[in-house]
Amino acid sequence: MKRLIIVYNPRSSHFGDVKEQVIEPARHLRGWTIARFEVSQENVDVNAKRLAKILNDNDTVIAVGGDGTASAATNGILLSEAKAVRLGVIGMGNFNDTSRCFNNLKFDDIAMAKTEEVWPLDCYVNGRHWRYANCYVTVGLLAESCEVFDEPKTRKTLRKGGKKTLFSLFALFRWWMKQHKKAVMPSFSLMDSSGDEIDKTGVSDYLAINSLTAAKIMKGGDYYAEKKDFLSSTGELNRFWSMVGFMLKAVFKKVPGESSEYDRLTFNVSSKVAIQAEGEYDTLENVKAIEVRKSKKPLLVLIKADKTK
Repeated sequence: MKRLIIVYNPRSSHFGDVKEQVIEPARHLRGWTIARFEVSQENVDVNAKRLAKILNDNDTVIAVGGDGTASAATNGILLSEAKAVRLGVIGMGNFNDTSRCFNNLKFDDIAMAKTEEVWPLDCYVNGRHWRYANCYVTVGLLAESCEVFDEPKTRKTLRKGGKKTLFSLFALFRWWMKQHKKAVMPSFSLMDSSGDEIDKTGVSDYLAINSLTAAKIMKGGDYYAEKKDFLSSTGELNRFWSMVGFMLKAVFKKVPGESSEYDRLTFNVSSKVAIQAEGEYDTLENVKAIEVRKSKKPLLVLIKADKTK
């Protein structure tokens, strides 16, 4: 009998919808064994390792929630030794970039969904695997700004729904006004797949973008399904007009950047660095190098049957 594992966060602001729209209907599925995996309060990496241990060949994993829940499921599958595990992402979080990338799958779509190979980003820190990411990895000011959404007042407002994008942008702008003057990333050089190494002293941000969306307002290339390429970009977003120009280009054109197969950030000295993937961030000490490339193995993702590329 096929096994369906529902991955969810019982503490999420939309857990009522998760129960009503996914957990309860799943009880009536025929031909499936239903299992539930609760995301704990520990970080993405701990939850991913827990999930990896329980996966079997040919399981179907449905991540129901925001990007943090989807990230735990993605990393769990890619860390596991189980074969032919499929992932479906149902967006019920404050931010649902991963769900949008996969055409906003709903529970009723699962039976008719097609399976597609996608190639997530694979990020290394100091030569060791750090995390997989379907949509994006950022280093610097944007990564550090994720702390805004961990603040109790911000999370309480987001739970109320409504104009979440407008509120989120306002919260980010207030944070930027307080932090941008001191938010310069430690000096580093960037080597891309061409082998050229460029000094990036004074740059506040590095972005690796691997999806149709890299946050709700940013439109990137269709890279997530490709085996090699992703979009690589750097910026001085601690400067007001540079930040405004970047956002305008992101909204009306595309995220500015170049196609790359491999990026290596080498810091001049071991540094404290903020890094995040899919909105889940860490502040790491003694960072000497960060590398970004595509995963060596694909992720099997459930896509709505009507998706066209």
